[in-house]
Amino acid sequence: MPVLRSARTFLGIVPFAAYIAAGLGAPAVAIAIGAFQSSANGGFTLFNIKTATRGVYLHGFETTLVVAVITAIVPGIVGFLVAYAIFTAKRGALLRRAVITASGVFAQFGGVPLAFLFIATLGTTGLATGWLTAIGFNPTAHGFNLYTATGIVVVYMYFQIPLMVLVMLPALEGLRPAWREAANNLGAGWWQYWRYVGGPVLLPSFLGCVLLLFGSAFSAYATAEALTSGSVPLTAIQIGSFLNGNVLAGQQNVGKALGFGMVVIIAVVMVFYAVLQRRSARWLR
Repeated sequence: MPVLRSARTFLGIVPFAAYIAAGLGAPAVAIAIGAFQSSANGGFTLFNIKTATRGVYLHGFETTLVVAVITAIVPGIVGFLVAYAIFTAKRGALLRRAVITASGVFAQFGGVPLAFLFIATLGTTGLATGWLTAIGFNPTAHGFNLYTATGIVVVYMYFQIPLMVLVMLPALEGLRPAWREAANNLGAGWWQYWRYVGGPVLLPSFLGCVLLLFGSAFSAYATAEALTSGSVPLTAIQIGSFLNGNVLAGQQNVGKALGFGMVVIIAVVMVFYAVLQRRSARWLR
């Protein structure tokens, strides 16, 4: 019966819906309420929001956005080129399988181990730093400092590029050979095919993947915290400082206001991502 079929379908999504409600919905509601709640009497206030959008906290948002934008665009372009190289390689090639497997591993590598890896390699006394200094090029003397926002950008490239490769490959594999054959039969060259066929089809997927990289970098915490010990004013690190008890009197809920700001930004990004994915899905089914 249709009613029983609908009931079975609904029951099938209940566990997932409960997980989303408990893991995402409830914390988001708690943060939204706390962001507008006074620390003194629990009443409604805009003090937390105003504080979170001024001074060092505003600078934290600006730094986080800059880092997220750079580590979304640059890995997006590099990752697309790598994905395209893999896509055009023979499917049974050992190199193709190795790159895909390595991308899956590197994309999930982060946190304290990744920070230690770069400190041991490109830190002040790192192995690669010592080698470069021995041949006459000292990165530190030329302005490179791993423990700054620039260093965070370099470290984020490590997992952002492989992530772009993984999420872009399915879109490339969705391009139908018949489209290229039809373009060639009509006299189109390589450039015309990508300008009028392949490019427009892949553009929504590419932009969606870049937005995904932006969200990944914008919300990252453990790697930057372990790398810089909180010296770089990223919003996620500032929220972590509140959770560790480094709170000024009367600003107990400012951390929730910062979290609310991040939720709003990520929500906007995910809305655009969903729109782009829906548009690209019409062609890449």
